[in-house]
This record gives sequence, C-alpha cells and structure tokens, in this order.
Amino acid sequence: MHELSITEAILEVVLKHAAGARVTAVHLTVGELSSFVDESIELFWSELARGTGAEGAALHFRNLPGTLRCLECEREFPIGSPDFRCPQCGSTQAVPHGGRDCFVESIEIESPEEVPRA
Repeated sequence: MHELSITEAILEVVLKHAAGARVTAVHLTVGELSSFVDESIELFWSELARGTGAEGAALHFRNLPGTLRCLECEREFPIGSPDFRCPQCGSTQAVPHGGRDCFVESIEIESPEEVPRA
C-alpha cells in the first residue's frame, strides 16, 4: 500500500513543475530494490490524477536493476548470484547499493498551440 503515498508525491511534483499546463505523459524511474510495483502506481495514479491537470497522462516506467556494493573491495555489481558473491574478490559481504530509487525523470505537457481555444 506504500504505492499510494509515493504516487501522491509523484503527482505533487508533476503538477508543481507543469505550472498549470496539461500533463500528457510522466516518465518515471523505478529501481528493482525500491519495492514499488508499476501496476500499483498506475492504479493509484488514475484515481489521484482525476480532476487535475494530469488526468489521463500516460505513465512510462524505466526500471533499474538492483546492485550490491562489496564491503571488501568496494566494487558495485548486479544482483544475480544466489549467494551474492562479489565477482572481483569473491566476498559474500555486500550491501544493497543501486536500484532503490523512485523518481520523476521527466514530464510532457501540452504546448499552448495544442490547447483548443474557446
């Protein structure tokens, strides 16, 4: 259910940066280790954006793989082996490093020429 709060924050950022323009698309980066589920964000987005300048905006996700950082040699490597062994030194002492992010990468808005005049 934590997707609700992150989706609220995403909408707030999008509307602030759109500065009153109609938003047509939002490009998000979501890391594998963030624990956010794209489909849940989309579900909450459709409800939260209703009645705002972002209603109907398409969400585009770029998913980043999770990485680990070896505590012995400091090398960063992708999560892949079941024992989390560092490919450089063989140590199993590693901590999550990359892929925990979730952020708005960019937004697309209607240009003034696209807005129908009354």
